[in-house]
Amino acid sequence: MTPDERETTADGAHSTLRWRTARRGIPLAMTEGVSHREIRRREAMFRRGLAIADVISAGIALVAGILLFGDGRLHAMALLGLPLILVAAKAHGLYARDELVVNKTTMDEAPRLFQCATLYTLFVVLLQTEFIGEDMLPIQILGLWGTFFASAVLARRLARYAARRLTPPERCLFVGSHESFERLRSKLPQRDRRAMLVARMVMDGLTGERLSDIGTVTLHRLIEEHEVHRVIIEPSEAEAQATLDFVREAKATGVRVSLLPRILEVVGSAIEVDDVNGITLLGVRRFGLSRSSRLIKRGFDAAGAAFGLIALAPLLLALALLIKRDTRGPVLFRQTRVGRDGLPFDMLKFRTMIDGADKLKPELQADGAGGLFKLADDPRITRVGRWLRRSSLDELPQLVNVLHGEMSLVGPRPLVAVEDEQITGHDRRRLQLTPGMTGHWQIQGERAPLAEMIKLDYLYVAGWSLWGDIKILLRTSLHVFARRGM
Repeated sequence: MTPDERETTADGAHSTLRWRTARRGIPLAMTEGVSHREIRRREAMFRRGLAIADVISAGIALVAGILLFGDGRLHAMALLGLPLILVAAKAHGLYARDELVVNKTTMDEAPRLFQCATLYTLFVVLLQTEFIGEDMLPIQILGLWGTFFASAVLARRLARYAARRLTPPERCLFVGSHESFERLRSKLPQRDRRAMLVARMVMDGLTGERLSDIGTVTLHRLIEEHEVHRVIIEPSEAEAQATLDFVREAKATGVRVSLLPRILEVVGSAIEVDDVNGITLLGVRRFGLSRSSRLIKRGFDAAGAAFGLIALAPLLLALALLIKRDTRGPVLFRQTRVGRDGLPFDMLKFRTMIDGADKLKPELQADGAGGLFKLADDPRITRVGRWLRRSSLDELPQLVNVLHGEMSLVGPRPLVAVEDEQITGHDRRRLQLTPGMTGHWQIQGERAPLAEMIKLDYLYVAGWSLWGDIKILLRTSLHVFARRGM
């Protein structure tokens, strides 16, 4: 652990009582340090960048919708409508969200941008006489809506990238167990300067006066020493009241506060907040998909697979010819996998190994991969096969499996029988959904171990949504285009 990531326990904070005494009479939450100014600067950078991105997107949409998709003429009055997009975005919480979350992703707010695009298009249509002096054509209306949505997603992504480059990573203090600290640190992206854990403290044994005298002093000292921007708290079941008091104290310091509730590791993020006369309840969705959701998912899969096979037919033919030219043997490789409800099926892939590679498997020693057979440098892979794997193009024949209903575009990872036998108990409920060509497990950057993959699959089934599938497909496409092997 680096010097900036020192662990601090509350019981070791007795010497800091003098620090509190020296500042007696001054409320700790009222003191402003470097971290508070940095927090305001970071948040202002993100908010202003997003606002500029929204206005630019609205202007691009007007030009494209009115001029490129028709022969109308924009009046100067149309410029007065650009700031109104700021009001619509503010009403949808698109400027306040970034200060609440660590992982500031544009893809997660796309549904609200969809609504903003619809409202903005409706506003322009209602004032089309004042803006262009004539009725808009249907192609202009569609072009205005589509251009704004696409440009807003792209512009916001660029604005966040610029804000991250112009500001230091968000410095986080973690309050909780060492196990959760290490797990969260392994999940934080390291390459795009989003956030970093700089210190840890625990609340063990803190109740009543011990919280106010020791925990508070330790919290404020760590915030100042490490210039903390955000405090992440893991709620303690044993010290429930201490957790509540600690959350209040952390909020009073002026830094941002996040919670790491362990219950969401079981129920997922698909919950509904229910206010019962001041008491907050969390409504948990039933596990699995309803009949209507299954129909929607199946229709989406069939349409996507059919379109993909038609659009990619020339590429599929070219890859088949490359494989035949490289080595002797069939173009496609069939492997039995465990599908929905535990039923086996033959999964298709472009052959990336020499013919008869399975017969050599017992002679090879796999690297430790958390229960999955994996070789760092498999000698059975062909020259073309190595390129296919690196670009993930060897997975494309699975579109046929999707069309047949044996697989889904997005879903749990299909396992071979030997790997599937390692999954027992409630974890087998992942098989309630059809396995997918891609999923959360495939966009992690590195191949997740079996235990982590099972948890990702379980949470996917627990919180399925169509937009979630679309996000995973888009992120998978980014991995493929970046030639990141999966």
